[in-house]
Amino acid sequence: MSIASPRSAARRGDLLRLSSLFVRTLREDPVDAEVASHRLLVRAGYIRRAAPGVYSWLPLGLRVLAKVEAVVREEMNAIGAQEVHFPALLPREPYEATGRWSEYGPNLFRLQDRKQADYLLAPTHEEMFTLLVKDLYSSYKDLPLALYQVQTKYRDEARPRAGLIRGREFIMKDAYSFDIDDEGLAQAYERQRGAYQRIFERLGLDFVIVSATSGAMGGSRSEEFLSPSPIGEDTFVRSAGGYAANVEAVVTTVPDPVPSDDAPAAHVEDTPDTPTIATLVDVANSAHARPDRAWTAADTLKNVVLAVRQPDGSRELLVVGLPGDREVDVKRLEAALAPAEAEPATDADFAAHPELVKGYIGPGVLGPQGKQLIDAETGEPRSAIRYLLDPRVVAGTRWITGADAPGKHVFDLVAERDFTADGTIEAAEVRAGDPAPDGSGPLELARGIEIGHIFQLGRKYAEALDLKVLDPNGKQTVVTMGSYGIGVTRVLAALAEAHHDDRGLAWPAHVAPAHVHVVATGKGAEVFDAAADIAEGLADRGVEVIYDDRPKVSPGVKFKDAELFGVPLLVVVGRGLADGVVEVRPRAGDAVQVAVAEAVTTVVDRVEEMLSRNG
Repeated sequence: MSIASPRSAARRGDLLRLSSLFVRTLREDPVDAEVASHRLLVRAGYIRRAAPGVYSWLPLGLRVLAKVEAVVREEMNAIGAQEVHFPALLPREPYEATGRWSEYGPNLFRLQDRKQADYLLAPTHEEMFTLLVKDLYSSYKDLPLALYQVQTKYRDEARPRAGLIRGREFIMKDAYSFDIDDEGLAQAYERQRGAYQRIFERLGLDFVIVSATSGAMGGSRSEEFLSPSPIGEDTFVRSAGGYAANVEAVVTTVPDPVPSDDAPAAHVEDTPDTPTIATLVDVANSAHARPDRAWTAADTLKNVVLAVRQPDGSRELLVVGLPGDREVDVKRLEAALAPAEAEPATDADFAAHPELVKGYIGPGVLGPQGKQLIDAETGEPRSAIRYLLDPRVVAGTRWITGADAPGKHVFDLVAERDFTADGTIEAAEVRAGDPAPDGSGPLELARGIEIGHIFQLGRKYAEALDLKVLDPNGKQTVVTMGSYGIGVTRVLAALAEAHHDDRGLAWPAHVAPAHVHVVATGKGAEVFDAAADIAEGLADRGVEVIYDDRPKVSPGVKFKDAELFGVPLLVVVGRGLADGVVEVRPRAGDAVQVAVAEAVTTVVDRVEEMLSRNG
């Protein structure tokens, strides 16, 4: 087995000398760094900030990035996918044809050339892959086909954060499958899914596969690969019975309708100074106590006013009704409304709709009920505000909610009997203990970094761009597609998050910028000569080496830099040389003394052992 790469022929390992390596380490954290991966990758000289969400890559960072990409390419090639490469600067027309020129909204980098022709910096490349296959293939005999690329993408994130985890420029592996029918797509999807599992296992990343929504991508089946991490932006749920999904994809377990024959008639009560759920519950229990139990927030129906902005810039109000003990989850809301985005209603919105009384809004002026209202000034029917309910608000349930007048709420308002809505929406927060949709037990919540996402796209893009081939009967048929993405730079950040301590990075051997870090400590020429011999000997045996040959740098500084770099094995040549030994020290573990004459062989064996764990 070659140390340099288990799948390649043996070669001399790289030898990087710190006296000439283009790197500078920092002792202080960058002021804008929020998470460990961001802090340490900058401090160790792997990346440098060029602009918000945009980073330059230095030699050590590129070495790690190349190793991640190599694993991705090997597994893509192993399932028969073929690599291509598209430009990042693309014309408007294909994205106009699929609707994504507008659907992407402000997240798209748009620009014009000197002739005022519209272009974009690609956030993803579905359209270009589709058109390329359309240009070259025309028969079912050409299929199945899988293509991929490793390419830079661009998205104008409103709030880039966490270094490489949410940036405006990032590297992504995107692959696409092309098949004649849904059965072929299902098989392609499983091949890609298996390749993803092998990629993340080889990289040494813990991961969870969760059900996901398709969003603006479209299609049927969709799954995310998440690396569990407390700093992850994605919240996912799982049950002891095996259910797993991101919160956007969780479907509420809908309770059965409740008999309401004995429910009293709805009645309006004075509830002064109760603009919040907490104050309403207090007043309800003190002034309108029920005989069987105390009122709780779960007995109230909270109506949240939002503004929905479509990709074309149009805007409308939406009211979401949900139990008062739940909050609206913006991610779930926007997943349900995609590609539109939601934002809180403004004072101007309320001024334009005086029927909405802040703190006391009820169903009486919304949805189907609102359509019956007459505008006092014009005498015409009002344009009713769309009203969507949480699925838990089922027929027969009784609620306390706003009476559409200051200081008043209506009690015993029964769903379906007293009010209806325009539909339901999955927008309420998911909480630990909620039942799993498949009945496999209560849910627990965790956070993760999205490192991969796979989709069964179906025919959305093929139909929009007229990708058809002749089937075995000689008839034109629309090709069905799958899309499979890995955030390569995110994977690198996730690895840094998973492998570090308070001293610096601690890379696994197979992705580290080098396998061994040789440090010469001392002033005598014999120390540097012995360290150089060991470094050269290791490189000759295929080991990748960083050699700290800086003559006027203190041992303390050299050790701090070695800890920051995070190379898995440290060889210290110093005071022990007088006794014929050097120190071999794992990045995390106990040091051992090794005879100088045996140092190269001992270290090579250790490196081979480390690499074999992820070969």
